[in-house]
Amino acid sequence: MTETTDIIKTVTIPLPEAVERFVLHWGDLGGTWGVNRTVAQIHALLYLSEQPLNAEDIQTQLGIARSNVSNSLKELLGFKLVRRHPIPGDRRDHFVAEIDVWQVARHIAAARKAREIDPALATLEDCLAAAAGDNQVTDEQIRRLREMHEFTATMDRWYNKMSSLPSSTLSRLVSMGDAVVKVLNLGRKT
Repeated sequence: MTETTDIIKTVTIPLPEAVERFVLHWGDLGGTWGVNRTVAQIHALLYLSEQPLNAEDIQTQLGIARSNVSNSLKELLGFKLVRRHPIPGDRRDHFVAEIDVWQVARHIAAARKAREIDPALATLEDCLAAAAGDNQVTDEQIRRLREMHEFTATMDRWYNKMSSLPSSTLSRLVSMGDAVVKVLNLGRKT
């Protein structure tokens, strides 16, 4: 008796060159942001897709394993970058991406804040508390810890203020950046 192995061959559907380049590049960027490449590629595909896609569609278009698609979609749902979109008469889950770039930026910033800023702030607070009772920690080390804590706390407060602004206000504020620098004569080499 011979042993048979079920091999599922994934057939990919060629994407237009511009779409494929964006999907691949977004996947590479995801890696630099600490996000799995496949997660970022699925997000890019859904972002550019004009129709809701199901897991099989995604698997076919990107040529990746079904289990990888499922795990990646769970992660994207957790980041609030995609949502389920029911299709009448179809029991499968279909997905669409958030297409408001400001909302995408907010969701990515929220995930990064939770993963990076919040733990850094908690650690710095713990370090300052521990340093206060330790004679081996120098005044200079405490000064540097306080400086890093104040910087991190400032970034935390800035994030909280920016995340509460409507997208239109945030867009105008960011657009004003060049003008503010120019008016305040910032960044000029002396």
